[in-house]
Amino acid sequence: MSTSSSSQPPALSAAGLPAPPVVPMRSGMDRLRHVLLFELIALAITIPAGSTLFGLHESAMGIIGLGSAITAMVWNYLYNLIFDRVMTRLYRTTHKTMHGRLVHTILFEAGLQVALVPGIALYTHAPLMETISLSLSLALFYLVYAFVFNMAYDRTFPLPHQSLSTVNTTQT
Repeated sequence: MSTSSSSQPPALSAAGLPAPPVVPMRSGMDRLRHVLLFELIALAITIPAGSTLFGLHESAMGIIGLGSAITAMVWNYLYNLIFDRVMTRLYRTTHKTMHGRLVHTILFEAGLQVALVPGIALYTHAPLMETISLSLSLALFYLVYAFVFNMAYDRTFPLPHQSLSTVNTTQT
């Protein structure tokens, strides 16, 4: 008549604290697929639309788009890796609620704007306010696009489910 189940102490981290649970995260190849799909689809939309809307030659818009895409791919990879690690540490999951996805998207775009505006201004020789207008218009597109794309991506390529009840699975 034993009343105890496995009485192994929880695993401890190097600091002597209970180790955080293993949280499924995207692999490097999955992150690469995400970034490439995201940017290729975005370029197919923004080059012709941006050229028409801003009166830029398609080649100029292409260079802006490609330079922005390369910058965004590097930022996307690093930002999502950092964001997932912060979420894992704070919430022990990488699953994003609707609120979490909005915060994720807005912070991503804000960081990207800091990187893009100076480069676009130098390339176009346009005044900073004009460049900010162009960049913010693109950012507005990308806010909506990123939100929709990431929801579709997560549904198309879901993470494996993690068992939430790995402890105390048997009760007596």
